[in-house]
Amino acid sequence: MASQHLGELLVQGLPWLAWLPALGLAVMLLALELSCRRAPALELPQASPCFADAFLRVVIPAYQESGNIDACVAAVLANQAPGLTWELLVVDDGSTDGTAELAAAAVTAAAGVNAGPARARVMAAGARPSGERWCGKNWPASRAAAEPWPAGDPTRQWLLFIDADVRLAPQALAAALADAQASGADLFSLAPRLTCSCLAEWLVQPIVANLLGLVFPLGRTNDPADPTAFAAGPFMLFRRSAYEAIGGHAAIPDEVVEDLALARRIKTSGLRLRYLLGLKLVSLGMYADLASLWEGWTKNWFLGVDRSLIKAAGSAAVVLLLYTAPWLLLLLSIAGALPGVVSPAMVSLALPALLAVALQWLLRLWAAWRFALEPRFWWLAGLGGLMVAAIVPVSAWRTLTGQGWTWRGRSLAG
Repeated sequence: MASQHLGELLVQGLPWLAWLPALGLAVMLLALELSCRRAPALELPQASPCFADAFLRVVIPAYQESGNIDACVAAVLANQAPGLTWELLVVDDGSTDGTAELAAAAVTAAAGVNAGPARARVMAAGARPSGERWCGKNWPASRAAAEPWPAGDPTRQWLLFIDADVRLAPQALAAALADAQASGADLFSLAPRLTCSCLAEWLVQPIVANLLGLVFPLGRTNDPADPTAFAAGPFMLFRRSAYEAIGGHAAIPDEVVEDLALARRIKTSGLRLRYLLGLKLVSLGMYADLASLWEGWTKNWFLGVDRSLIKAAGSAAVVLLLYTAPWLLLLLSIAGALPGVVSPAMVSLALPALLAVALQWLLRLWAAWRFALEPRFWWLAGLGGLMVAAIVPVSAWRTLTGQGWTWRGRSLAG
């Protein structure tokens, strides 16, 4: 009798609880719009910027990037920055898939075709120091930073790290450096335009982008008085003097989410962090397939919630509530209307479910408007929510145990 009574209470209360996803999605949409409508974006400079005495080193740390490296190098070398002295270093981190050879071929192909850097070359990162734990791109990045610099003022010398899956527009380097100089930034980072190349990305990336927009709003990140710190690893431009002051990648060798760690070091050191939208000049395609997306997000998610089981469980619950629950409620309402089942309580779930689904569609239209992220496969948001919710516990397990915690097959465990 007690279980039957509890079941009746749940059925009666479900129509009221069914409004929670719609309410949550409405709040998310409002919060994102309020945050992004004031978000600064990188624009092309109105006049030719002055780069007198400035020097820029562009670094692409690369490991098993045969599918990306040649296009990335070609896009970098196609940049036009009149008056700027700059160089490109591609640092191969022991790839076995021909990454270094493809990068070298791309450098050769670009030579003499455009007004590129004075020097472009591919170098080997070499073996990691024995007995030390270096994760991800920290080792090749630190090797590039340690290469000899030309004589000059370190405050006028700049170090840009980009990932191999980034594509730069021809004006990107000039626009970014001009803004960084004018604003007095010590770390200048750009949020790229996301491009999705597989179904797994279309399901997961829009959800992740919304969550990041809520947790790390650009306005708070750019406020020196606010402790919120964030930077996008695919595009991080450091003033050399600031990079060396915080110790650079060498100070965080075992950090997996190195971009967040470096941004926090910049801000806690009283240096200037500037984070802008770079949608017109920088694009990013992170994962080619489900396997790489699964490996990538299970690598990062638990670290992104500060290794907190409570925050991890909360993030999974929020995603399920906002993205998966509306579709389950819609199915329940349809089931409640079937002959032999007819349940007014279940049928009444249709209205809040349809409203939540409509809000999911509006969120994707909003993302298309604000971030040029097409609303493709928006109707599979429920499946996307399930995928993200599955990523969370796997990420926690892998991070805590070290089992299966890898990036491109290379173990991240200590």
